[in-house]
Amino acid sequence: MLFGLLALVHLGIQLLGLDDWSRPTQVLLMPALALVLVAAVRRPRERLLTLAIVALVFSWLGDTAPAFASGDVAFLLMVGFFLVAQVVYVVAFWPYRARSALYRRRALLIPYVGFVAVLVWLCAPHTGRLLVPVLLYGLILGLMAILATGLNPRVAIGGALFLVSDALIALRAFAPGWDLPQGGFWVMSTYIAAQTLIVLGLLAHERNREERTGGTGTGA
Repeated sequence: MLFGLLALVHLGIQLLGLDDWSRPTQVLLMPALALVLVAAVRRPRERLLTLAIVALVFSWLGDTAPAFASGDVAFLLMVGFFLVAQVVYVVAFWPYRARSALYRRRALLIPYVGFVAVLVWLCAPHTGRLLVPVLLYGLILGLMAILATGLNPRVAIGGALFLVSDALIALRAFAPGWDLPQGGFWVMSTYIAAQTLIVLGLLAHERNREERTGGTGTGA
C-alpha cells in the first residue's frame, strides 16, 4: 500500500516536472519495496529472497548517491551501485539458469542480445572515457535479464523492463536525439514496474516452493 502510493506520487511528480520533489520521493521507493519483501516472507528466508533484498539496497544506493556528486562522478556512482545490484541479481538467478533462455527457447536470446548490441552501437561513440563502465554494465544487465527468464513470467518481464529502463537512461545520457518526451517518467515507470514485478515474481516462486515442500523444505 505504502509502496504503491509512493510510486504513484513519484510518477505524478515526474509528469508534472516538479524536479525539487523528484529525488526525495525516489529515494523512498526501494526501501518501501524491500519492506514489502521482508514483511511477506517469514524467517529463515530463502537465499534467493535474501539476495533480492541486497539487490534492492544497492538499487537504493544507486538512486541516492548521485545526489551527493555531479557530472561524471554522479553518473559513475549511479552506474557503480546499480552494477552491484545487477551482479547480485545475477548471483540470485544463476541457480535457475538451466530453465532460462540460456538453455531453453534459445531463440529468446536473439531479442536480448540484439537489444543490447543496438544500445551499445547507439551510445558507444558518445561515451568517451565512460565507455568501459557503460559496456560492462550493459553486459551484466543483459545477462540478468536473460537469467530472469529461468524463474517465472513476472520475474522475466521485470528483468526485461529493467533492461528497457536502463536503456532509456543510456540514450538520454549518450544519444540525446533518441530521448523520449517525458523521458524521466518513462525511465522511472519502467524501473518501478521492473523492480515490482521481480519482487512479486520471487514471492510467487517462494509460495510455490513452500507448497512443494510442505513449508519445511529448503529450495534452491
